[in-house]
Amino acid sequence: MDLVRGVLRHPRPAQPDRIFDHPLVEHLAATDGHRTLIMVRERVADRLTCDPEVRPLTPAEYDQAREAATRWPTDVVLVETEPERPVRVTAGAARTTPLYLATDGPTLVGSWDMADLREHATGINPREAARLLIYRPRYSTDTLFRGVHRLTERATAHFGGSLWTSYPDPALHRTPRDLAPGADVVGAFVETMDTAMDRRPWAEESTLFHLTGGFDSGTVATRAAERHPGLFPTATLLIGGTGREQQIRRRAEMRDRVKFADPDIVIDAMKHPPLAPGCRWVRGDLISPTEDPLHNPFAQMARAVAEAGARTVVTGLGGDEMVALTQEEEPHQGLGEITDAQILPWVGSRARAVLEFADDGIAPPALINSMTLLSLETTAPALLREGLWPMHPFADPDMVELGEQLPFAWRELKQVQRRRLRALGMSGDVVHPVERESFAEVIEHALTTHAPALFARMLADGSPLFDEGLVDPDGLRAAVGRLTAATYSEDRDAKLLEVLSLHMSATAFLR
Repeated sequence: MDLVRGVLRHPRPAQPDRIFDHPLVEHLAATDGHRTLIMVRERVADRLTCDPEVRPLTPAEYDQAREAATRWPTDVVLVETEPERPVRVTAGAARTTPLYLATDGPTLVGSWDMADLREHATGINPREAARLLIYRPRYSTDTLFRGVHRLTERATAHFGGSLWTSYPDPALHRTPRDLAPGADVVGAFVETMDTAMDRRPWAEESTLFHLTGGFDSGTVATRAAERHPGLFPTATLLIGGTGREQQIRRRAEMRDRVKFADPDIVIDAMKHPPLAPGCRWVRGDLISPTEDPLHNPFAQMARAVAEAGARTVVTGLGGDEMVALTQEEEPHQGLGEITDAQILPWVGSRARAVLEFADDGIAPPALINSMTLLSLETTAPALLREGLWPMHPFADPDMVELGEQLPFAWRELKQVQRRRLRALGMSGDVVHPVERESFAEVIEHALTTHAPALFARMLADGSPLFDEGLVDPDGLRAAVGRLTAATYSEDRDAKLLEVLSLHMSATAFLR
């Protein structure tokens, strides 16, 4: 059996098997003459970069090294080989990048870019397609394509001619606690944020902050700039609608309150919307269906960031889940309901049927919220393609643990982030914004301007989604017929973007 194509490789046509080369990523290997362990991992601070040469170890030293590798505090993938036993590939708990696996006879293939596994995609996985169509994603080994599998956090893939995955035990979690008298919550929040960031050797001029102007990215970026004045440039996507001017003001105030570096890269998402001419999905390129439907403007920003000389991008992703309310604190509709499928007229009969099994085969509770892990997967490939490494302090296990223990009053409406920004002297415009800031208007613009022609082509030429009974052509035709700027309804129509992204991905992968 062979293991080919490094699990965190950087796909380039001229060098198809090149390992992803970045100052924050290292790879190393060890053997005791019988067993071999290959590690690809995110570096941690206060440790020299490892020599990639294979290290000879005694069996006892090998056991010790293997045990230590499973406790690595940042992103890590382990590949283990041993004669007469299956190859084993294990992912760490602090995932930053996705890893997709496929097999073809004696070969196991792995990559963070699903496009590399295109030849192994044998059809559509109806259960995963149904989940995505109604915006009910689940963290599991499933992907949109049969034959292509996701390796989830702490899971192990076994390959000995066939491929199967074993899930880990459920991660244990904290519960909200009462505060001790005089507790300094904001101070603990800042200290934990510093610890999360300092886990990696990140404080370099080549580090850039994705500063959207929101609470999460604003909290992380302003703290970094407070600690290292004038060192870090910033970037963002500019939204549309009534929140646009407010976003501009809030970002400007954040950049004025603490000292950032230039440039400040701003990509207007209204000028580079999803589905516009030149969008890689529209061109028919191989884009994973797990990547963000806002892929086009995000990829434009990633390219501009790389061209400015950045190598690492720090985001506020995970902030929502870090302070999320529990189901007891904010009861919501049960996950077993299929209301979305009932009200979306384009959801096909097969998709409705398999939604009964939507929770089958999902991964056990993770150390980091599964929705956070899925969110990180949507952003990583576009950054990695440009040679950029993502960092997400709110997805650090210590930050997650702190958030779980905060009382309701500190998590509700992101009070801990708001109070941190207020402590920096930010105005009410930053701490208590009036307008909603979202990409809703960007999506509306894309759907009412560029989508109708794409839907017309889809309905005329057909789609793998039609062939599998996952999307109903008549229901889709009726919905598209109402898709105009004058009649657009966000609640009713916004989810149509997922239909196109799944259609374009499936068409490109399966043609």
